[in-house]
Amino acid sequence: MAPRGSSARRIADNVRTHSRPSDLRITDLRVTVDENHGEGMAPIVRIDTNQGISGYGQGRNGSSKTYALMLKGRLLGENPCDVDRLFRKIKQFGGHARQGGGVSAVEIALWDLAGKAYGAPVYQLLGGKFRDRIRCYCDTPWVADPQEMGRRLKARMRQGFTFLKMDLGIQQLKGIPGTVIAPAGMLEIKGVQQPFRFIHLADKGIDLMCQYVEGVREVIGYDIPLAVDHFGPIALESGIRLARALDRYRLAWLEDMFPWQFWEMYLKLSESCETPVCTGENIYLKEGFRDLFQNRAIALAHPDLLCAGGILETKKIGDLAQEHGISMVIHHNASPIATMASVHCAAATENFMALEIHAVDVDYWNDMVTGVEKPIIQKGWILLPQGPGLGIELNEEVVRQHIHPEHPGYFEPTPQWDSEVASDGIDLLSRHRS
Repeated sequence: MAPRGSSARRIADNVRTHSRPSDLRITDLRVTVDENHGEGMAPIVRIDTNQGISGYGQGRNGSSKTYALMLKGRLLGENPCDVDRLFRKIKQFGGHARQGGGVSAVEIALWDLAGKAYGAPVYQLLGGKFRDRIRCYCDTPWVADPQEMGRRLKARMRQGFTFLKMDLGIQQLKGIPGTVIAPAGMLEIKGVQQPFRFIHLADKGIDLMCQYVEGVREVIGYDIPLAVDHFGPIALESGIRLARALDRYRLAWLEDMFPWQFWEMYLKLSESCETPVCTGENIYLKEGFRDLFQNRAIALAHPDLLCAGGILETKKIGDLAQEHGISMVIHHNASPIATMASVHCAAATENFMALEIHAVDVDYWNDMVTGVEKPIIQKGWILLPQGPGLGIELNEEVVRQHIHPEHPGYFEPTPQWDSEVASDGIDLLSRHRS
């Protein structure tokens, strides 16, 4: 009889694994910058390993590739399958809004690698799925004529979308006298937060905004949810007056009416109107949502995976929201890499409702990746991919054609970042304990 150990080895040798996960190590991290279908730049991260498999992630549009590259020296030699441990090691180098882009991109690439190493889709590694397809809500470019805006949204409905969003803000009142009350220069000034600009809406301004929504509703009807965004820097009191005036149009939500940091303002807004209130696309980590959730200041959490901290952190945000009776919608404006990361997260989060889509009219967007059924968005839904990791690979030819002109190069070598380390707080703590 053969020794038990040799029998176990024969069985292991006959198992068709994609790799040997316990021996997997990170050997490189490189970046290319996508032009993000004309809406700014978005770094795409590739993490390579000693077993020939690579994982892909993406940072938030407008974020710097440096946010990801600076993490390379802290990841080389690590096992990418230890996703949560590595995330806890690097999350100290992220921040709110675009500053979270590097950590988030790396976290997504680690999940892609872990799934490829174990031959399983990411959603399965997160605990399984609640749904087989993901509902998309379609953001549609704004036009001044409400009837035309309605026709554009109606066209989305004919494409199969069951959820819509449009812009509604004081930028639409520009040049119309008697609509906006503001100190000279405060509408254009940068670097001053919204609550400190003292910008208010006159009754005429509120009436015109309501007439716009009414014109859109006349075209699309009331059977489909319609959310609104991009209000501009209006003061709390005017925001409340506008929200009350809009209640009769039964909007799906009012998005980012104020900076997310001022949870007390959101609480006052929520208590003053009947329309659901939504925020969160610029919040980094679940802790940033805590006051909003614990005080039930919003009805919907709206994280973006590409700055919230990646896939697992966004699922944790959704789970925390659910504990407080709050739903989750996902903000998104990026390539199919980020789309698929969001899809896996959405599938694994029970209180998820809809995923934002900006690229419906971008002709090359579907061709940026391979491995999934095309078109990626089918009648307003995305089917959950079943391949390992994110379920996709990059189409190099297409991606090369859409590199941001200010950041040329396709995953060029980055040896200058190999040893970019410092006496990080977490490393000092580890050395002290040892």
